[in-house]
Amino acid sequence: MLKKNVLKVVMLFAILAMVLSACGNAAKPAATQAAVAPTEAAAAKPFGQASCAPNCGYKDLVLCFPQLGAESDWRTADTASFKDEAAKDGFTLVFSDAQQKQENQISAVRACIQQGVSVIALPPVVEDGWDAVLTEAFNAGIPVIIVDRSVSADPSLYVSHIGSDMELEGKRAAEEFNKKFPDGAKILELSGTTGSGAAVGRAKGFREALNANIEIIDSQTGNFTRAEAVPVMQAFLQKYKPGVDFQGIFIHNDDMGLGAIEALKAAGVNPGDLFIVSVDGTRGGFQAMVDGWFQADVECNPLLAPQVVEMALKIMNGQPVDKNVLTDETVYYPENAAELLPTRKY
Repeated sequence: MLKKNVLKVVMLFAILAMVLSACGNAAKPAATQAAVAPTEAAAAKPFGQASCAPNCGYKDLVLCFPQLGAESDWRTADTASFKDEAAKDGFTLVFSDAQQKQENQISAVRACIQQGVSVIALPPVVEDGWDAVLTEAFNAGIPVIIVDRSVSADPSLYVSHIGSDMELEGKRAAEEFNKKFPDGAKILELSGTTGSGAAVGRAKGFREALNANIEIIDSQTGNFTRAEAVPVMQAFLQKYKPGVDFQGIFIHNDDMGLGAIEALKAAGVNPGDLFIVSVDGTRGGFQAMVDGWFQADVECNPLLAPQVVEMALKIMNGQPVDKNVLTDETVYYPENAAELLPTRKY
């Protein structure tokens, strides 16, 4: 009997040891997982965060800015904004001029990727055709901010867009025509670069907001340049009689507007004979309002560098940024153009 009791006790201790051992083994993975989770979470950092985070400053920033060209006063002011900001703040600006050619911009972006810049600020010459190079930047861990114009690429390939609402600009221009011609009219459109975000957006917004009794009888591109706008306007004037066949012109930017004025003057058209609305709000556009040629100028602010640089530093420091940041803009009129002209920075 004693031997049987001893055997039972031994068996009980053996079973208890096995249970405790099993519990101990089950607890170890849980403890290990709890210890690993924070480590993995700490390893996952926001896309584009630099090694200097969270204390990255201007001296740490290498900003790639492949400017699309120098086709207008607006673009010149935009470039000056970035160069002035770099001189003031002390960050490194990798600048290039693509001369309005997308292939040049793509080559410049790839060169910046090879260089290992901190952030790329891309003002795209056209909307389409960016997926491949944006994917290259993404795979290299370099964040891209789309500046000014828009792209049709997958939004996950870039961090944010900073610029104007081009469709809203077009709608604002349309409202000026609606107010001027409640009984209807026929107008011309001098459009920007075909396929560019600015031209596409302004044309779309303009048509959406324009009253049905106002007809766009012709639309041609002047490629956002004064030089190319002159022959386009000359061709319009050979085909249509001002004041008879058409009563107004919607022009996608001030530089083309100034080119159109040259052609109108040469054809004997006087200021105020036609209702002209332009987009930009440059000094040239303000002077055209003072002189009576433009009846309204829809603002599009080119001084984007401060916003872009601020966002670039936030990205480097691992801080969240908005996907779409719009500039604060308005519409200007001849009544206050003379007073505001001396204060215009571009």
